[in-house]
Amino acid sequence: MTTYISQLDVSQRYKKIDKDLNRGAGGDYVYLWSYQGSGEFDTPIVDINVTTDAKDEAGKFGPCWERLACNLNREAGGALIHIWVKREKQNYICDITATDSYSSDAELFGNHYIRVDENTKRGTGGSKVFIWYRQTTDLKRALTDLKVSISDKEAREYQQQQYRKVNVNLNDGTGGNQVYLWYQKEESSDPIKTIALLLNTALVNKYRKAGLTVIEKDLNAGNDGHIEHLCVYQ
Repeated sequence: MTTYISQLDVSQRYKKIDKDLNRGAGGDYVYLWSYQGSGEFDTPIVDINVTTDAKDEAGKFGPCWERLACNLNREAGGALIHIWVKREKQNYICDITATDSYSSDAELFGNHYIRVDENTKRGTGGSKVFIWYRQTTDLKRALTDLKVSISDKEAREYQQQQYRKVNVNLNDGTGGNQVYLWYQKEESSDPIKTIALLLNTALVNKYRKAGLTVIEKDLNAGNDGHIEHLCVYQ
């Protein structure tokens, strides 16, 4: 069976492209990694694009397009630069989780999860926390709603509404609020095509006008870290 490039991530992945995308800029080392597969959770990438101005990001969200979370200009100052990939077919998020260490990375990558390569605790100390998701072309398996709780009261409400909790505190070790991700599958609701982390709060209205749901719960609630909002495209 033919294998295709089905995942691209600026992160720890299977095959490294040995060129620092941030070379000479004075920022972090940034490398692109690729994976080839033809399994249930693998959909070929048929196009790649780049945005170099944050104001152009919202308009890029559309059928089959996904944004890679890592800023290629990371820690170098200047514009936010992101790679975008287009799938051969529309994908939907069917599973979601989070990690607060690197110990399970190999297992998650092996199970075809994609890591959102932006620390949900950006600007704070301690271990990094990442959101992960898995995709499918099967509409019936898609998640249909995501929530973020930043208080015990909200957590109780989502539990009563039959949402399922991702059992990793996205704000772990910061001294801030306990922040949890919750998800739901309802056949009568629109499926989630992709998600993104938004660090530039000036773009909230642009994202909304482009059809994204911006969950205005700061993933760094209660600490001095970078304000981060989870966005959902359906």
